[in-house]
Amino acid sequence: VFGPVSPSLAAYPEKPIQIVVSTSPGGGADVTARLVVPELTRLLGQQIVVDNKPGASGMIAGGYVAKQPADGYTYLFDITSFAVNPSLYSQMTFDPVKDLVPVTQFVQAPNVLVVHPSVPVSNLHEFIEYAKSSNGQLAVASSGNGTSQHLTAEMFMARTGVKLVHVPYKGGGPALSDVMAGHVPAFFAFLSSAAPHIQAGRLKAIAITGSKRSPLLPDVPTVAESGISDLNRFEAYDFNGLYAPAGTPKDVIKKMQEAVASALKSEKARQQLESLGAEIIASTPEEFEQFIRAQMEQWGNVVKTAGVKVE
Repeated sequence: VFGPVSPSLAAYPEKPIQIVVSTSPGGGADVTARLVVPELTRLLGQQIVVDNKPGASGMIAGGYVAKQPADGYTYLFDITSFAVNPSLYSQMTFDPVKDLVPVTQFVQAPNVLVVHPSVPVSNLHEFIEYAKSSNGQLAVASSGNGTSQHLTAEMFMARTGVKLVHVPYKGGGPALSDVMAGHVPAFFAFLSSAAPHIQAGRLKAIAITGSKRSPLLPDVPTVAESGISDLNRFEAYDFNGLYAPAGTPKDVIKKMQEAVASALKSEKARQQLESLGAEIIASTPEEFEQFIRAQMEQWGNVVKTAGVKVE
């Protein structure tokens, strides 16, 4: 009934597996990647080695993995920039579509539009009116040029016709600090890092950029719920996932995907990820590929419309 098992799968894995993370140790993506390691080790019966290769918007890690043997022993763990980079950079160290294949999406999390408590708005209608009355002088922070927070703000401007002044920071932490200090009035922030400050009253939440409300902030409506016709399908996520070098056997990828899905759904991982406001996806390679293509198209359009450039 089941047919023969290919030799590659019957023995796989026979040695430790390397997961190359495109971000620095200790960040949200790194934490997510390492969260599944104990369960993956148990399920696959081999050591999983996490290796951080941050820099160049994920291209150092991606370029490294793209050159590794397609044998299922080296994987890339990357963030939203994987889908953004092809439209931002004219030259890349690898071709995300041709050199790597999607294995599975781990999680996704929406951003949340926050303002300093002194900003006299309490919903999206009021925010848009306030921004319009500021004659294009209202500033919005981001965690850097070309990041999902920056592009979410650009998409928001394109859809609403509102002009905001983009203020890029070197990371989400410094941006959040300056919004709380009142130096910059607004920010499409990481949900997990903003939520505690919203709950403590240090920030005011205006809207969530996901398709549904977050259990972390159940009282905060989505952008689409605002009733503004140009925003009825407005969605923006930070996401991460696993990729393998092109040519990796499909049955090996399937085995890895199933192990990751199982690890993500373990009680410990589920509780920790949900506490960060992340939604577990654990998609099939085919579903992840469709998602990546849609994300590349969405952010490519935003980059082109806004004329975003990175130096």
